[in-house]
Amino acid sequence: MMNLTASHANHHSFILTGIPGMPDKNPWMAFPLGFLYVLTLLGNGTILAVIKVDQILHEPMYYFLSILAVTDVSLSMSTMPSMLSTFWFKAPEIAFDACVAQMFFIHVFGLVDSGVLVSMAFDRFVAIQDPLHYASILTHRVIGKIGIAVFTRAFCAVLPVIFLIKQLPFCHSNVLSHSYCLHQDVMRLACASTRINSLYGLTVAILTLGLDALMILFSYVLILKTVLGIASRAERLKALNTCLSHICAVLLFYVPFIGATMIHRFGKHLSPIMHMLMADSYLLLPPVLNPIVYSVKNKQIRRRIIQVFQGTKNRA
Repeated sequence: MMNLTASHANHHSFILTGIPGMPDKNPWMAFPLGFLYVLTLLGNGTILAVIKVDQILHEPMYYFLSILAVTDVSLSMSTMPSMLSTFWFKAPEIAFDACVAQMFFIHVFGLVDSGVLVSMAFDRFVAIQDPLHYASILTHRVIGKIGIAVFTRAFCAVLPVIFLIKQLPFCHSNVLSHSYCLHQDVMRLACASTRINSLYGLTVAILTLGLDALMILFSYVLILKTVLGIASRAERLKALNTCLSHICAVLLFYVPFIGATMIHRFGKHLSPIMHMLMADSYLLLPPVLNPIVYSVKNKQIRRRIIQVFQGTKNRA
């Protein structure tokens, strides 16, 4: 096996791929991508600003939503440099260390996203199960500890990947399948056994994303059991309505992730463009759509945003 020095001597950089098989069409994707990134910043920035200025929204549910918004922006900013460089500036080359750093941040913020969704499911359970003690259970201190725990888990889970990938020799092709760096994509270019990398990646996925999905499902089983015990039909609907935004956010995260995973594992016969679209939708759509979902489905946020726009219009 080649050592680390030899691997770096062969590959100082990787070549990112825009639209597979159609590099001349890459500029056509530049403006849609730029538009998505602008929407991500505006949408999540609006959510954060509204929660900050409105005292009514200083509740646990909205603190968790703020963490989700910051995470979504961070995930988008992790992919933005290389994607815009590939599609907009026609500069698909990325240095090895920059690729590894991007890989780290993409996977960390992806796991943080999943952890925040679990925290929000717990928040909805507490709010419905014990509304009188909701604020006293989820205090600022508790929310802060949950946030730190979610980030620490993601950081510790992804950090070994960096050391594992740096130990691999790269002496074959240096062309990646996407316009950003992912562990499984970089790993396949190695000219040595990647069994440890594969096993570790699978283990992390099962113990984080898989376990998170089960915990969210279990939370909603308990929520549904609690709601069915409420005598008033109107109160039952009101309780369930508070969960709609979170359910949409969960679906926006896990459906593209499952789709991208299934296509990666079992869709070898499919067009490379399909692989690109599914992977891109997993990373790009949730940060764009989550603010829209919460603005439409959450009455307090929607009302506050309308007030801001009406105030701006009146001043004009």
